[in-house]
Amino acid sequence: MRRSTGLLLAGLLVWFFCTPVAQAQIPAERFFAAPQVREALLSPSGEQLAVTTGRGSARVGLVLIDLRDLSKPPRRLVSFDDVDIVGVRWMGEDRLLFSVTDLDATGGAAQTSGAGLYLVQADGQELRNLIRRRSAFVVEASPLARRGLEASWTLLKVPVAGPGVDPDEVIVGQWRREGGHLQVSPMWLNVRTLRTRQGQLKGPDGSATGWLFDSYGAPRAVTTADGLRRQVHVRPPGQDGWRLLVDQPAPEVSTHLHSMDDSGHMVVTTLDGPQQRRVLRRWYADKAAPEAEPWVRVDGFDFNGSVLRTGSGPQQRVLGVRTEGETGITVWLDEAMKALQQQADERWPGRVNRLDCRRCGEPDAVALAHSFSDRDPGEWWLWRAAAREWVRVARVMPEIDPAQMARVDVVRIAARDGRELPVWMTLPAGAAPGQPRPTVVLVHGGPWVRGGFWRWDAMAQFLASRGWLVLQPDFRGSAGYGLAHLRAGDRQWGRAMQDDVADALLWARQQKLAHPDRTCLIGASYGGYASLMGLVRHPELYRCGVSWVGVTDLMLLLKGSFWVDDDASDVWREQGLTRRVGNGDQEADWLREVSPVEQAARIRAPLLLAWGGRDRRVPPQHGERLRDAMQKAGLQPEVLVYEDEAHGWRKPANQVDFARRLEVFLAKHLNEAKKP
Repeated sequence: MRRSTGLLLAGLLVWFFCTPVAQAQIPAERFFAAPQVREALLSPSGEQLAVTTGRGSARVGLVLIDLRDLSKPPRRLVSFDDVDIVGVRWMGEDRLLFSVTDLDATGGAAQTSGAGLYLVQADGQELRNLIRRRSAFVVEASPLARRGLEASWTLLKVPVAGPGVDPDEVIVGQWRREGGHLQVSPMWLNVRTLRTRQGQLKGPDGSATGWLFDSYGAPRAVTTADGLRRQVHVRPPGQDGWRLLVDQPAPEVSTHLHSMDDSGHMVVTTLDGPQQRRVLRRWYADKAAPEAEPWVRVDGFDFNGSVLRTGSGPQQRVLGVRTEGETGITVWLDEAMKALQQQADERWPGRVNRLDCRRCGEPDAVALAHSFSDRDPGEWWLWRAAAREWVRVARVMPEIDPAQMARVDVVRIAARDGRELPVWMTLPAGAAPGQPRPTVVLVHGGPWVRGGFWRWDAMAQFLASRGWLVLQPDFRGSAGYGLAHLRAGDRQWGRAMQDDVADALLWARQQKLAHPDRTCLIGASYGGYASLMGLVRHPELYRCGVSWVGVTDLMLLLKGSFWVDDDASDVWREQGLTRRVGNGDQEADWLREVSPVEQAARIRAPLLLAWGGRDRRVPPQHGERLRDAMQKAGLQPEVLVYEDEAHGWRKPANQVDFARRLEVFLAKHLNEAKKP
């Protein structure tokens, strides 16, 4: 790995203020350009700001801004010419930790290179490698790699300064797989000498799969695995032994330890109500059970967020809670932060404005605001109480003009069996009520994730910029809306999950949002599978389909093959896929009904099929087998293969190339009246 010696970024702040030039047809390159700013972190004192940016360099580097004197040019601390800097953490006020990755890497390079861990002084001196990366061809040529720990180690905790804390030590953990579980063993690492010690970092007997530490690095909670059961053990301050808090079978774990303060008081998530949505409950260290009444409940969504705390030890206090519902939500308990949030929301209305503060509520308080919306990838602003002013630090993607972007909305409709179905819509700019638009149904991957969020999304915005309505249903089986919605998707691939996708389109047509006969169905990974099955099960609804890195052969997914290299473990196939998709041995005939490769002759609509040559999540054999099966049936899909890509496109050139080809394919079938 080679370090770049580029000049300081004089005028970086001025560059950040640049404005885009409006164009009638926005080039695809603008949507899929790399963000100019990826991370921005205040130092513990709030007097410095660390920023990761690719501006002025071919790679993402680390830049430091002195907030005490904004007239000073930003200082480029570290940049490399073959990897990008990610995951920045402050270690006190004068050192920074960071990892690296190759954001352009694909295939084997992307899947075999670890992130490593590096340390640099705030003045840019004494760069050293603490944890190596996996790829020998990346690191072995560099003198920085000669002394670091092996790549199986990772950073777990950066303690704050306090009694008994060595300012030169952090907590790292070594990962290993044992008994089907990924386990981690923590150690103290001295960043100057690179020596490790265990100290008091000992947990209960069992396979430790996760650790929770207090501000000073004392272990307070350990998650362990015993066969198919999961346990959580806690040790509040002043207690010598570990106490078993949770012991539940893995598929049925209902109580999760979310966080713990330095007094030992816990916050847990539990299931609530008929939809079994996750809520936040407080659990005091001296109590045998959590509070009966939820502390935080998000209407219609699982709680998915963080408790915002300030200080450490006895002075630690809760400032507020942040989570994500229809939009981002922050509820402040601190009056000063509540007032500052109100000020930010009044200054930037109709946006999500997330605040991070230092010396919160004090006369010299400093806050960093990340402001974004459905139309804007975001901006970073700095607030200094002493000056009582907001200063814009950066725009995430200066080339994007929010005025040209599409609006995002979410509705909840009733599926054919009555299940509530969230549907996210990206509405083209200028779309008028009562004028149905050609429509793209974009199905998310996973599928056990939440697909829709109120934020700027490159693919959805790109498609909407071409005048198409974009529908993104969070079908049953999607996470984020309660365990009942997630579990309703079990064993429903190609069945009820597929009906949900169709029902979202039928609703949009009924509301005169979607054109009655101009719709294409597209998606990646599971979304690619759903695109294929939509053409099989509901051919009357879709003019065309696009499936990239999509599952096509359920038998190959569920059982694997000696001849096909994939990354699915035997444990996941036995405990996960069998329960959620089906049993490949006992239900073969039932599964073939919803396996695209078995139903290839029924795919009559035009199809664009794409995959990566180095994909191990959904190996290229999926695409090849479907192509061959369709050709055998006398059908010819359009095929696009990126031999140097894995599960998705990481190279900017490939992202733009695919977007252009996708646009041409969709326009061919969406922008003309249906021929008799």
